[in-house]
Amino acid sequence: MKRLIIGITGATGSIYGWRLMEMLRSEGDTEIHLVMSKSAKLTLKMEHDVDPDYIDSLAHEVHQASNIGATISSGSFHSLGMIVAPCSVKTMSNIAMGNTGDLISRAADVVMKEGRKLVVTIRETPLHLGHLENLTKLSRIGAVIFPPVPAFYNRPKTLEDIVDQSCMRMLDQFGIHVDTAPRWGEVGGVQAVGQKLESILEPA
Repeated sequence: MKRLIIGITGATGSIYGWRLMEMLRSEGDTEIHLVMSKSAKLTLKMEHDVDPDYIDSLAHEVHQASNIGATISSGSFHSLGMIVAPCSVKTMSNIAMGNTGDLISRAADVVMKEGRKLVVTIRETPLHLGHLENLTKLSRIGAVIFPPVPAFYNRPKTLEDIVDQSCMRMLDQFGIHVDTAPRWGEVGGVQAVGQKLESILEPA
């Protein structure tokens, strides 16, 4: 069975982390390892009426953020990689600087040193030069910088539509394809919208 690590930090957008796990559960072929920071639990409480026990139940194994001796802290623990969603500026900066004092940054560091994929779903705007320099450093050492920028070509009607499209694309990074949102140009997707635009733009 494939393994994927999900890290959830205290940045706004906790829904991205647990929606990823719901999708993986539906896909049914990936073992989920969750590590959630203390701040993430506070943010979750502010943003959603979701029982934290439900979030834990989506994972096959839950690791405490303070447990830097957990299985996912070692390169010998094989996984496809890790998604940090949402990723706070604090955690992003820790990862960029190799500060591995908590399990989220430690697991992310291990994933990169082993040549596996790390997806950083940064949740901050606007970004100052210090943020951009750290993000550039992460990109140079192999991380995928993935701000959850919503698409509108699929005409989202709900918050879930917007979240699902971003989560679907995050999982695409690992070759895990869950069609939870329309894809551009595919049957049942949004090709018709493009065709309409082309007809509008054609000269009379």
